[in-house]
Amino acid sequence: MPVVAVGLDLAKTVFQAHGVDDAGQTVLRRRLGRSELLAYFAKLPPCLIAMEACSSAHHWARELVTLGHDVRLIPQQYVKPYVKRNKTDAADAEAICKAATRPNMRFVPIKTRDQQAVLALHRSRSLLVRQRTASINAVRGLVGEFGLIAAKGRYRMSELRQRMNAMTPDHLPAIACQAINTLFDHIDKLEEHVADVERQIVEWHKNNEDSRRLATAPGVGPITASAIVAAVGDGRQFQSARHFAAWLGLTPRMHASGKKERIGRISKGGDRYLRALLIHGARAIVGTLFRKNVPPRPWLLALAARRPTNVTAVAVAHKTARVLWAMLTRDEKYRKPIAATPSAA
Repeated sequence: MPVVAVGLDLAKTVFQAHGVDDAGQTVLRRRLGRSELLAYFAKLPPCLIAMEACSSAHHWARELVTLGHDVRLIPQQYVKPYVKRNKTDAADAEAICKAATRPNMRFVPIKTRDQQAVLALHRSRSLLVRQRTASINAVRGLVGEFGLIAAKGRYRMSELRQRMNAMTPDHLPAIACQAINTLFDHIDKLEEHVADVERQIVEWHKNNEDSRRLATAPGVGPITASAIVAAVGDGRQFQSARHFAAWLGLTPRMHASGKKERIGRISKGGDRYLRALLIHGARAIVGTLFRKNVPPRPWLLALAARRPTNVTAVAVAHKTARVLWAMLTRDEKYRKPIAATPSAA
């Protein structure tokens, strides 16, 4: 019988394929090496091939699409319910095949090489920033052991280094001073790397029309705009703005049983990096409430009056996400809301 759908369990060197016919009967069980994967599927008639949206999945999806197959990527959490008792490659491939044939299954769009290149910049920047933060915290802890402290913020590091170098060997031994200076040099290198990666991101942002358009929204800059365009594309894989906000993990959890419904905290179930960028931008918007030279936003004033600052920032991030989805799908720039005028008596 011809193979209609194939579940492909990805790995580094050994891949497992599980295929079914149009009746759902198993007609293919095959273990493939990395070097023989494409050659095998090139001989197979065009069919549906499903994979988990994991590392290297987008690469293999692009390669299989060029061979004429219909490739679909499934989020890992949607495959897990179909896995049988024992955790094996064959069981995983079978579960992927079953999940792909469900009528209500959701799939992940295949990213282009350009999208993944920009995301590589963002992932590199995120790693460098985390390393910089960890190094700064290490320096603060080490110099604190010798009674030297500084105000918060990474911009205080140069001042802290000058004060440390001015200390006498009686207060700071030469061995400790040399070791901590090594960390200071490491922080300086990380600063240079972060700045270089950000320059590349901004350069890509300037050459991308969608990214420039998203940056016109409040609380959205080149970093956030480029990350969303690279991760989401045109955004049309989401049915509505709420679906997009839910994918980002900015919508509340729902607990419902019978006639009782409870709304909890945000799910935090989506892309952690994008969610953090949007919330950071929302904090900047909320911070304008405390500036005298910025025109107040009535809706934001009302929200901040009845909710804590952090809750307000998340609510603003949720609203920003929905606005960005509309801008992506409609190819529009940000339009400032029109203030309501009081009706004549």
